[in-house]
Amino acid sequence: MTTETSVRERYANAAHRAEAALCCPVDYDPKYLKVIPAEVIERDYGCGDPSRWVRAGETVLDLGSGTGKICFIASQVVGAGGKVIGVDMTDEMLDVARRNAPVVAKRIGHDNVEFRKGRIQDLALNLDLLNARLKTQPLAGANAWLEAEKIAEQLRREQPLVADNAIDVVVSNCVLNLVDPASKGKLFQEIFRVLCLGGRAVISDIVSDEAVPEAMQRDAELWSGCISGALTETEFLAAFERAGFYGIELVKRDAQPWRTVNGIEFRSVTIQAFKGKQGECRERNQAVIYKGPFKEVLDDDGHRLQRGVRHAVCDKTFSLYAKAPYRNHFEFVEPLTPIPLESAKPFDCRRTARRDPRETKGQEYHATTEASVCCDGGSGGNCC
Repeated sequence: MTTETSVRERYANAAHRAEAALCCPVDYDPKYLKVIPAEVIERDYGCGDPSRWVRAGETVLDLGSGTGKICFIASQVVGAGGKVIGVDMTDEMLDVARRNAPVVAKRIGHDNVEFRKGRIQDLALNLDLLNARLKTQPLAGANAWLEAEKIAEQLRREQPLVADNAIDVVVSNCVLNLVDPASKGKLFQEIFRVLCLGGRAVISDIVSDEAVPEAMQRDAELWSGCISGALTETEFLAAFERAGFYGIELVKRDAQPWRTVNGIEFRSVTIQAFKGKQGECRERNQAVIYKGPFKEVLDDDGHRLQRGVRHAVCDKTFSLYAKAPYRNHFEFVEPLTPIPLESAKPFDCRRTARRDPRETKGQEYHATTEASVCCDGGSGGNCC
């Protein structure tokens, strides 16, 4: 039995009867659970709550959406101006989610959730559309697989399940570990592909503190139980980096392991990672000052930033640092005379250099000013 088959069969059965071994305790906000039918909550499995990082008005994609609990929570958070898409490959789970979607929509007053059938490592292929095509165009013989793949590739190109740059935030709850090792790299690339520039992934999953031995990886029961397919904590973070994400942050890590098997600890973590560092580097005489508390830090582009030093950065990096998750760690120094982006020269981001104050103030800056008002608001009017 293949890894994917064992996962599909176990979760198909879990859609009909609750299975406690498939989830670890999670505290969801009760105000969002009130409108969700019990059938959804009892048959939904996870290890975290990535919906806590979703914001109003966003377009959300939930990978491995199951019976739809995270989707229905997110639909309330994003509101009528947002949209939520759930993707799952298990018919039984999709049946529960689709059946309850109108119920939730009526209770919250807006209908913004859609469930699509697909594999999370192949977010371009709509399996419902593929099934429909194969029913109207039955294939037989030795070349059937090749013909089916031709149809699948056409659908990926012309009618993708999820289009490029279409999603504000991708969430997932204890599903990435179920994907076979050969497809995990493609999975992270697909998450990156569907996110818009400036979008982010918020993924809750099970990770291990040691590498899972091959004998455990061959155990179908342990695999479908979210154990054998777990990446190590460091591998999980590295997978986001390889896919092109930046600002990768461990926003939640359970102190206690969910399970321990053969001395290996398996625990829930939630990672937030951003898409947006791609693009040209332009010189606009901007600088950033890392405030600490560390003596120096290394960013995802190899810039080594020392505490308290004015570092020269390109306009793209300057803008990235001004956003989450960096902005609270920096002071930002704009040039006295702004340089329009369209006339800015290329900036070599392969180096880390200091920014001379005269580069931002201008070489001819010779101003002399009176003492400014102190920021601490002292009643005496004196700074010291």
